[in-house]
Amino acid sequence: MMSDIFKKYENVLPESILERVKELVPAKITADKLKRVLDAVVEEYEQAKVDPGECVGLVGAESIGEPGTQMTLNTFHFAGVSEMNVTTGLPRLIEILDARKAIKSPMMEVYLKEKVSAADVKVFAEKIKETLFKEYIDTIDIDVLESKMTIQLDKRKMQTVNVTQEFLMKTLSKSKLLKGSFSIKKAGDAIEIKSTSKDEALKEIYRLKERIKTVYVNGIKGVSQVLPVKRGDEYVIMTAGTNLRAVLKLPEVDATRTTSNDLYEVAEVLGIEAMREQAIREILKVLEAQGIDIDIRHVLLVTDAMTMSGSLQGISRYGIVKDKPSVLARASFETPIRHFFNAAMTGESDPLKSVIENVM
Repeated sequence: MMSDIFKKYENVLPESILERVKELVPAKITADKLKRVLDAVVEEYEQAKVDPGECVGLVGAESIGEPGTQMTLNTFHFAGVSEMNVTTGLPRLIEILDARKAIKSPMMEVYLKEKVSAADVKVFAEKIKETLFKEYIDTIDIDVLESKMTIQLDKRKMQTVNVTQEFLMKTLSKSKLLKGSFSIKKAGDAIEIKSTSKDEALKEIYRLKERIKTVYVNGIKGVSQVLPVKRGDEYVIMTAGTNLRAVLKLPEVDATRTTSNDLYEVAEVLGIEAMREQAIREILKVLEAQGIDIDIRHVLLVTDAMTMSGSLQGISRYGIVKDKPSVLARASFETPIRHFFNAAMTGESDPLKSVIENVM
């Protein structure tokens, strides 16, 4: 009986709304009450529709732009972690809407499949953090007479991430820096590197002293800082730097919830639809952090316009504006002389079909 009533509304209401009504109405509801509920839903749905000819772009621009002028120029700093700043406020909103490839604070939120203790999440966080050789160095001593360098290792750091002296020696041996005129050997708990070059041996050792600190040892490249944060009854690992593809390959990571704020990386790894969803989340996150309440439909319209071509395009003269068919519409945004010159050179005409060019 109920299924017959719902069938009558299939061409009137979207499937998602009908499914939601099915979830919410009681199982023992009468046919008459169900019809009244569905009629009320239809009325609300029709009122929610945009009127034909409504300037949705203009309304959306006003709705986002007006409160945007009240936003602060914030850079949020994570306490206790050096060099881990998160760009928020107006600068972050501009980054998203301009579709900038080089963002100031690339970061990820890494969720784990299982709930773990604070100690375990800290160990995992250290595991994914990109570690350079300088982090395992305690002291470096240079013997001027023998042109050799002795590296005392930080045993506590090695124990934390389960790295051995042999592994570090192997890593250095594979490095391009030591190929050729250097020999490496174990000296007790230290590593000894000696120059085998006859000319300028000491100069090479001093040059190597600084370069050796930047040798990649382990972890995920691009993840420079990690910070476990408790949310509810689980931990989320905030990272400075992103490498979404590598992180999602880890068996401990929940790939359905882990995100990156680098939209181009999300598009490359998960596709344009996932990137659109992430752009919506990032915009709403910025606005909500500033206490600004905007109807999500304005944000949906903006992200649809930015991704409708199948790739991310910013709201700028290099993005969606350059693809407008009207030369007057393109000229109204920025650099009008260049647009008029190019249109004149190619004999382009303007049919004057939209609001902007007719107002001009």
